[in-house]
Amino acid sequence: MSRIAFLYPGQGAQEVGMAGDFYEKSEEAKAVFDQASSILDFDVREICFQKNDLLDKTEYTQAAMVTACLAITRELEKRGLYPEMTAGLSLGEYCAIAAAGSMSDMDAVRTVRARGIFMEHAAPEGTGAMAAVLGMDGEAVERTVHDFQGVFIANYNCPGQIVITGEKEAVEQSAAVLKEAGARRVLPLKVSGPFHSPMMKPAGEKLEEVLKKVSVKDPDIPYVTNVTAEVVKSGEAIKELLVRQVSSSVRWEQSMRAMIAQGIDTFVEIGPGKTLSGFMKKIDKNVNMYRISTWEEAETVCGELLKQ
Repeated sequence: MSRIAFLYPGQGAQEVGMAGDFYEKSEEAKAVFDQASSILDFDVREICFQKNDLLDKTEYTQAAMVTACLAITRELEKRGLYPEMTAGLSLGEYCAIAAAGSMSDMDAVRTVRARGIFMEHAAPEGTGAMAAVLGMDGEAVERTVHDFQGVFIANYNCPGQIVITGEKEAVEQSAAVLKEAGARRVLPLKVSGPFHSPMMKPAGEKLEEVLKKVSVKDPDIPYVTNVTAEVVKSGEAIKELLVRQVSSSVRWEQSMRAMIAQGIDTFVEIGPGKTLSGFMKKIDKNVNMYRISTWEEAETVCGELLKQ
């Protein structure tokens, strides 16, 4: 019998049309979209389903992504596919927390709407940057950027892919040194801010005030946090970690290894894109990895996993 975990992608995976077929065919998914549109200050259905310039703006992206991923999740649960553990990459943590039963879907959507606004405006435009460092392990990147004031590790995605973040000039200067130290490539990322750096602490402080008013209970199933790559069992701890997460490194590779060590052998990436599946190929090829972003994929994956 497979031991299944649900995984949720972060910002950057969004695409126009995401979960549109679920909205059309699933009462559960439609309810999530309709409720989200009724509580937000914009129509999330329009942002997700119609070509527009807002989907890639952080303050809209986050609520749209969480709505789409949770809409898919609720349809999967109706079919009888449930996880034994959850995790999400940065923004995806909110889906993981809701799927683990710690936060209601609409509280997750409301919270990330605020989070997106706070993160969009935490650092003045043009002052921060992020870059993906390819072909270099985390320890080597840490050693190389150690002497660059204003450069930090944003993501430990998988072996050979580390993301750096921080002050724009410092990130750009460190890129040349990283290449000299052995990085195959250093690619600037198209992002609106230096996410997962201390420059995001003002956003975390504002988020803390929002979270004080949100009900977050102990999870029904284990959930693994980005901040420490450990299982979290307390609702209060989840709130504290979500505040820290905005300005802390995302320990994705470490989180996946922790889940595998707990006996998870089957992972289902829920939502647009295939980023997390790509990471898993480099983390551990021995686990089973599935993706569900379309109705057809849901039919196929549920058909296979629910037979077992």
